[in-house]
Amino acid sequence: MEILTSALAQQNGLAHIQPAVWQKATRLLIKKMIAEFAHEQILQPQLTGEKDGWNTYVLKANGKAVEYHFHARVLSLHHWHIDIDSIVKIANGDTALPDALQFMIEFNDMIGISDAMLPVYLEEVAGTLYGSAYILTHNTQSSAMLVHAGYQEIERTMTGHPRFIPNNGRVGFDAQDYSRYAPEAAGPLPLLWIAAHHSRAEFTAIAGLTYQQVIAQELGSDTIQTFEAILKEKGLSAEEYFFMPVHPWQWYNKLITLFTQDIANGYMVCLGAGNDLYQPQQSIRTFFNLSDANKYYVKTALGILNMGYVRILSPYFMRTTPAINEWVYAVTESDGYLKQCGFCVLREVATMGYTNKHYEAALQEDSPYKKMLAALWRESPMSKLQPGQQLMTMAALLHIDTEGDALLPELIKASGWEADAWVKQYLHCYLKPLLHWFYAHDTVFMPHGENLVLVMDKHVPVRAIMKDIGEEVSVMNESVVLPEKAQRIRVTVPEELKTRPVLTQVFDSIFRFIAAILHEQGDYAEDRFWKAVADCIHEYQQQHPHLHEKFTQYHLFEPLITPDGLNRMQILDNRKLRNRDNPFDVPTTGAMTNPVAVFNQEALNGFRK
Repeated sequence: MEILTSALAQQNGLAHIQPAVWQKATRLLIKKMIAEFAHEQILQPQLTGEKDGWNTYVLKANGKAVEYHFHARVLSLHHWHIDIDSIVKIANGDTALPDALQFMIEFNDMIGISDAMLPVYLEEVAGTLYGSAYILTHNTQSSAMLVHAGYQEIERTMTGHPRFIPNNGRVGFDAQDYSRYAPEAAGPLPLLWIAAHHSRAEFTAIAGLTYQQVIAQELGSDTIQTFEAILKEKGLSAEEYFFMPVHPWQWYNKLITLFTQDIANGYMVCLGAGNDLYQPQQSIRTFFNLSDANKYYVKTALGILNMGYVRILSPYFMRTTPAINEWVYAVTESDGYLKQCGFCVLREVATMGYTNKHYEAALQEDSPYKKMLAALWRESPMSKLQPGQQLMTMAALLHIDTEGDALLPELIKASGWEADAWVKQYLHCYLKPLLHWFYAHDTVFMPHGENLVLVMDKHVPVRAIMKDIGEEVSVMNESVVLPEKAQRIRVTVPEELKTRPVLTQVFDSIFRFIAAILHEQGDYAEDRFWKAVADCIHEYQQQHPHLHEKFTQYHLFEPLITPDGLNRMQILDNRKLRNRDNPFDVPTTGAMTNPVAVFNQEALNGFRK
């Protein structure tokens, strides 16, 4: 009976839903809730004293007999490092078990999620807890072990965005979908392929790359012949169709219903699974080819709600994505400083989009329903490696294992380098190229953890590889010459806000966490890290004196900064965080002290008079 019960639990997706595991996942998420809501000044814990080297705090719910007591240290950028074991919930005067969903309800008059959005937000919180419990049960590799792990093993161990509270909600997946398609749970799987009629679908690629070349590489001659035979049996001509990969979930849950008429009329034909096996990546709709790692990544539309967006893919963006990638790639390859830093990009070399005529006719405004079927092919990072080098997602630098041990200090220890030298090398690979794109080319990326791949040599970063170019790059200057097809990446930004992408995506979303990890677990004081950041900025400025005017105009050493409030954005609209036409019209965290301002040598020397 026990064996039968265990097998049934596994089949039903319940094996990891156990009381002790759930409580651990709950405490981890409540710790993050308090820390990130307090960081964005949504919640205001009150200082009550000091104990054993920690400050003690209480967080009280308005009008309710509910309090959370905990120990914490507040570090730079208003970062709350909370002792998870110290968290105690008091309800009606008695100790109570923490409950993450109840926490949202208890404090929502301060958090401010609308009645319309609250149920879906709670569903995302529940989904995030479900995934956390899975990781705590199954992905228990220690940080010391991950130091020596492969690229895809590290990828599947990551726990999601460090700032967003519900970062792995995946609303739309059921328990079986989770086990098949979630990055931390999925085994190798094939993609489905459809035939898409030329009258509905459009293929676009970088110069010199044809549809035939892409399909020949990705499918191989035998599979192409099999797919052509399927069309022939239906009395259709393969010359009139594109072969297009789709996410299996998308086919069964969206395409079969939304595109039924096109299927019935032969504009869309399901061809079946391809032969290659893939692994879902952190970004969930992107797949890494396990059968042949030199083949392209494949990114597909996926109509689930996850971390602020329905993860669809726009056919309109697909038309211009290769041109945008060509421009970014050309600038990168022609810029000697970027080459010196080792910076490179993974081009999205080919795309395909399928237009649903009915939704196009019915809907004048932007809608996920118009973006349910598209795909792109992105270069693999394997071609960027030299012998002996390894790949690692930059999200790994923020990773904490299931026992609470951080990966970053283990990496530095395994490298044999002094921490100062390791940090300086990392900043050379990561920060300097971003500074150069900003100051020399008026361009910013979304360089968060999963969007960036580090090339490691003996556990030391030697170059940074940026991906997700077509949807995440912005040019903030009207005078920058762009190809006609790349015009959509140009955005109008008030002058006083142009540094915010760097301060949000780099300082607040990456460096804040690295500084805290090194401070708490690496015997490396946070001021030491922020001084290294300041030194890196100064060194870049000294290397580029011709950009002196821009350094003063877009100053990274201002005493106070106001990064974007990512959770504030998700609270306002958990289906669309940003408006691409006005991406800077978003709430902020509130003003906080800039941790590099104290190291501004130029300001101290009268540089800015």
